[in-house]
Amino acid sequence: MQRLERLSAWVFGLSFLFLALAVAVETVMRKVFNKSLQGVDELGGYVLAVGAALSFAIALRERTHIRIDVVHERLPKALRVLLNALALPSLTACAAAIAYMAWFALGDTIQFNATAQTPWATPLRYPQTAWVMALCVFVLFALVETVVMLFTLLTGRFADMDRRYGPRGAKDELDEELADLKARGVVEVGGANGGGRS
Repeated sequence: MQRLERLSAWVFGLSFLFLALAVAVETVMRKVFNKSLQGVDELGGYVLAVGAALSFAIALRERTHIRIDVVHERLPKALRVLLNALALPSLTACAAAIAYMAWFALGDTIQFNATAQTPWATPLRYPQTAWVMALCVFVLFALVETVVMLFTLLTGRFADMDRRYGPRGAKDELDEELADLKARGVVEVGGANGGGRS
């Protein structure tokens, strides 16, 4: 799963880098040569759709999907564990429903041989196939996380449940930032306790 996560992150990053380059070329061509590629906005829509679906999967692994945690930390541990146990299957069901509807949209596109109403007249089956595949990656990540979460719950590791599947708090974000700074050599070990810069 870690390799798939890394691959998703690379595809996500490179696709937006390519889009940024295409927009830059389009801008220069319009300003300098009074010409246009006639379709960068269309390409942007495809990249955004696929990139967003991949980012859902990455956000799931990194616990960065938004959850309202104003009350969560003040609840009894048993109730927190219950809410965490319900949150992930709910997200998985939502991901599966989106992928299911996207699959039917792709089927209609293929059946009617639909093309984009743009100068490129792109056959929509190709970008929609990439979109459906990216959504399937999200579903796969969600299913794996749900299975791991259920195993954690059934083995009675409630502290792990609370830590791994609860909403990210300020301490989690601080620890992550300090670990990143330490990896880059910006702070020494113990930076959270006033350790100086290296």
